[in-house]
Amino acid sequence: MIAAWPGPDGDEYALAFDRGRAQRLLILPALFDEGNKLRHFTVELMRRLDVAGIDAFLPDLPGCNESRAPLEVQTLAGWQLASESAADHFAATHVLTIRAGALCAPAGLPEVRYAPATGSSLLRALLRARIIAGKEAGIEEDREALLERGRREGLELAGYRLGATMVRELEAAEPTGGAALANIAQSDLDEPGLWLRAEPDHSPEQAEALAAIVAEAIAP
Repeated sequence: MIAAWPGPDGDEYALAFDRGRAQRLLILPALFDEGNKLRHFTVELMRRLDVAGIDAFLPDLPGCNESRAPLEVQTLAGWQLASESAADHFAATHVLTIRAGALCAPAGLPEVRYAPATGSSLLRALLRARIIAGKEAGIEEDREALLERGRREGLELAGYRLGATMVRELEAAEPTGGAALANIAQSDLDEPGLWLRAEPDHSPEQAEALAAIVAEAIAP
């Protein structure tokens, strides 16, 4: 279930359900704090896709999870190149992006987007989390001043050290890759998104519902 793939700065790891089947789905996870909250859900989604006869691959983007690359030098453009490398290595036929994973989807693959997020909305959430945490610690910070500093020198947000280029990219980033096969709204799963919860959590019902929609969307 653990595989390696050639990232831009050396091998990276991926979680893989690979039985050599015709449908091979690269999954680009939610980013930063949302990715942490959705990790269990994403793995359980892969288990259900496996049962549905779909191979699935969840790569560690450079700087994330078990990657040895430093996060603060990563960029969305670099992650898109990395996702293309992972797609080529695993011979992916389709890609599923989760939340802001849509900001670094590889070009040329049929894409299914689950609750796609813009870079600006993700950045706002990260800034809001820092300001709230600061207030709880007795520190007052101004959103615009933080953002300006981030553009110049990078910023630590929700425990993630983002470089200046990443901050600037997030301000304007929209989902890549053109039109999608399907855009799956959170309302299609009949429950609020798990990324909205205070702590990482899982919903078997949402995983079942999402797997069924994805399987239908990429059916030959």
